[in-house]
Amino acid sequence: MRTKIKISFVLVLIIAYSCSSDSDELKNDAMGMESLSGLEFTQSERDSALESLARLKAQYDSLRTIQISNDIPLPLYFNPLINGQEIPKGREKYLFQEFPTKRPDNIEDCAFYTIGQLAHLIRTRQISSLELTEMYLSRLERFGPQLECVVTVTKELAIEQAKRADEAIKNGKYLGPLHGIPYGAKDLLAVEGYKTTWGAMTHKDQFIESTATVVKKLEEAGAVLVAKLTLGALAWGDNWYGGKTRNPWNTELGSSGSSAGPGSATSAGLVAFSLGSETWGSIVSPSTVNGVTGLRPTFGTVSKSGAMALSWSMDKIGPMCRSVDDCALVYSIIKGTDGEDHSVVDVPFQVPVKKELKSLRIGFVASAFNDSTTSDNDRIVIDRLRELGFTMVPIELPEFPTNSLSFLLDVEAAAAFDELTRSNRDDQLVRQVKRAWPNVFRSARYVPAVEYVQANRARVLLNQKMSSLFEEIDIYLVPSFYGDNLLRTNLTGHPCIVLPNGFDDKGMPTSISFIGDLYKDGELVAVARSYQRGTGWHKRYPPKFQ
Repeated sequence: MRTKIKISFVLVLIIAYSCSSDSDELKNDAMGMESLSGLEFTQSERDSALESLARLKAQYDSLRTIQISNDIPLPLYFNPLINGQEIPKGREKYLFQEFPTKRPDNIEDCAFYTIGQLAHLIRTRQISSLELTEMYLSRLERFGPQLECVVTVTKELAIEQAKRADEAIKNGKYLGPLHGIPYGAKDLLAVEGYKTTWGAMTHKDQFIESTATVVKKLEEAGAVLVAKLTLGALAWGDNWYGGKTRNPWNTELGSSGSSAGPGSATSAGLVAFSLGSETWGSIVSPSTVNGVTGLRPTFGTVSKSGAMALSWSMDKIGPMCRSVDDCALVYSIIKGTDGEDHSVVDVPFQVPVKKELKSLRIGFVASAFNDSTTSDNDRIVIDRLRELGFTMVPIELPEFPTNSLSFLLDVEAAAAFDELTRSNRDDQLVRQVKRAWPNVFRSARYVPAVEYVQANRARVLLNQKMSSLFEEIDIYLVPSFYGDNLLRTNLTGHPCIVLPNGFDDKGMPTSISFIGDLYKDGELVAVARSYQRGTGWHKRYPPKFQ
C-alpha cells in the first residue's frame, strides 16, 4: 500500500559531504541523486549548494541535542475543513436508550450484553458494578493468555472504581449509562500507575505518570477500567512484544491491527467495550475480522492527549463495541476539547430522530458494488437500506492519486520515533521485514521536506473534492477495504462506522463501512444504527468464548 519514495538528493549530499573530501566524487553523487529525484542542476549550482548543505548538517546535529519526547505535539494542526465550510453549531441532540433486562441466573451471561442492557441492570440495582467487574476480570484472566490480547489487567484500579461506582449509586448519585461499566483501553493510552508499553519491546517497561484525557473522561462518567489491551508494536499489525493477538473466531488467525487487543477482547466478551485508535485502518480492520462495531470519529473531535503519537495529522481515537448504539454513547462521553490537544474542536453531537432520517441521501460507490470481488454480504446492505426507505444514490469517489500521499504517515511516524532510528534501538522491534516500522522509519528520512509540504497542500485539494461529493449526498456506503477509500478518508478526516454484515464461507465475520461528512458523526450513527437494528450479525459471538 506504500508508494516508492523518491530519495532526497539534498539529504544524500549532506551525508556525502560530511564523509568525503573528494569533491569530484561528491559532484558525481549529486548528479546521481538529482536523476533519482527527477531534478537536474548545473555544475555551478551544485558547487554553490555544498556550503549550504554543510551548514544544514551542522544545524541537524545541533537540533538532535534537544530531547524531544513522543508527547511533544506538532504545532502545525491539520484542519479538514476547506474554505467556506463551517463547524456545525447548536445544541447536543443525542439520547441514549437503555434496554430493559432481567438479571440472568448466571452472571457470566452478561459478558456479551450491550451497554444499554448492562446500564439498566446497574441502574436498577439488579447487579452491582463490583459483580460485573469481577466477572470480566475472571474472563480476562481465563481467556486473555489464550488470545494474547491483554498487556495489563488493572485489577486493583478496577475493584476500587467499581466499589466507588456502587457506593455512588447507593447514595443516589447515578452518573449515567456508563456508570459502573467495565471496559478496556488500547495500551497506547497512558494510565497513571500502570505501564504504557505501546506494544513494543523498546517501551515494555515504560511508565507515563499521567492519564490520557479519554480515560479521564470515562472515569468521570463512572466507567471502570479493567485492562490495558494489546496493539501491534508502535501501532502496526497484531504482533506485539508478548506474541500475536488472536482472533476469537479462529485462534489460529491474528486479530489484525493495530487495535488488535480491543477487537479481540470485545469480541470474546472480556470487556463490555474498548477504546481503539486509527491512523490508517486500525479500528476498521480489527473491527471487521473480530466481528465488532467500530466508530472512527471525525478527525479533531476527540483529544489525543496522553496517547502515543504516530501521525499528528491522522491519529484518531474511537470506541469498539457490540453495537452502533454503544459506540455512540462512548463517543458522546470522550469527544470534546480538553485544553491540551489543540487540534480538537467542540462539535455538537446531533443524531437525527427517526422521522428526520428519510431526508438523508445515502450514496453507494457503484463501481465497488459491481466489482466481482465484492461479496453478496455487501450488496445486500444496499437492498436493506432501500427497504428501510432511504434514497440510495449511485456515486463514484472523485478521482485523485491518493496513494501518492501515503508517505505523509511515514514521515510523521519517523519523526515521532526519530530517536529509535538514530540510536538503532529499532532493531529491538519484533517485526524486521521490509514492510515494518524500522525500514519505514529509515526510508522516510529520504523524503524531501518540500515533498512533505506539497503532499499536505495536495491533501487540501483532496478535501475539496470530497467536499463536493458531500454536496450530493450525506453519507456513503462502501465495502470496508475497497480501493483507496480507507487511506482517502483517513487523510481527509471523515468519520466512519464499520459494522458486521455477515460471515464468509470460512465462518469469519465480514463488515460494511458507512462514511459520513465531516463533523456529522450523528447522521452517520443514525443511519448505521437503522441498518444494524434490522440485522442480527452484531449479536453473533465466538462459540468458544460464550
